[in-house]
Amino acid sequence: MTNREPPLDPAQQAAVDSWAGPLLLVGGPGSGKTTTLVAAALATLRDAAPGGPQPLLLTFSRRAASGLRNRVVRGLGRTTTPPLVMTVHAFCLWLHRRFTPHDQPELRLLTAPEQEFRVRELLVGGGVGRWPAALAQASGTRAFAAQVRAALARARQLGLDPEDLAGMGAAADRPEWAALGHFFDEYLDVLDGEGALDYAELVHRSRILLNDPPVLREVRRLVGDVLVDEYQELDPSQIGLLRALVPPGGRILAAGDPDQAMFRFRGAHPRGMADFSTTFTAADGSPAPVALLAGSHRYGPGIAAAVTR
Repeated sequence: MTNREPPLDPAQQAAVDSWAGPLLLVGGPGSGKTTTLVAAALATLRDAAPGGPQPLLLTFSRRAASGLRNRVVRGLGRTTTPPLVMTVHAFCLWLHRRFTPHDQPELRLLTAPEQEFRVRELLVGGGVGRWPAALAQASGTRAFAAQVRAALARARQLGLDPEDLAGMGAAADRPEWAALGHFFDEYLDVLDGEGALDYAELVHRSRILLNDPPVLREVRRLVGDVLVDEYQELDPSQIGLLRALVPPGGRILAAGDPDQAMFRFRGAHPRGMADFSTTFTAADGSPAPVALLAGSHRYGPGIAAAVTR
């Protein structure tokens, strides 16, 4: 196995060389998006001052993060402190563990099955009377619990509080929304009592943490450039977290392909990439540039044409 990264083609090299602020990298399968991110991260790490801000490389799964971390370490070719390569949720856990007061117990992160079990317990304990009559027979089923859990996650991804859901339900004459808002309030109280939180709540509270100026200053002292692989898989709350982390005109390099979005069922924002240039603007307020990787390093033109069709 070679320790060397593959050479960059002209489009990849141009993207690395032109990265001076927010930049979106768009390319299809095999176009070299991840390789370009690794090259940009290596260049930043080599230029980083000892003890100064380190680049943060984010991706969508633990397996992908492990592979990226190995590539960066091999590319450096020297013993070093492990680079900041992680998932968004791992970064949020890092934030909480670093900035939770020492006199407070560390919050426990619920797995998805544990979260669904808590939801089902609360649904059974609350009885059928809390839900509109049309939902009464469904309220004790596993499928209903799964849909309630998904709705709670989507609400937090959109930045909604329980009272927002209840108010929207009342305003729109949708009693099921109002009932969900009241259930959401009870659900959060129970988790707070247990010292636990779910994945969507973890990201939501991390955004709140970054609204604290001293916390944000310390995080920006530790974290410099931000690089994001598979940007199309981020939900609105995760994009909001990055927006809070990256200063106006700051260096964020995001790579993705809207045609490869797989996790919309988990809340991935379908317009996230289209809105990147206005979400992360240049220092002068102009839209962030977009770099296109049109080639493929994985297969020839015949297969590329078939994939396109």
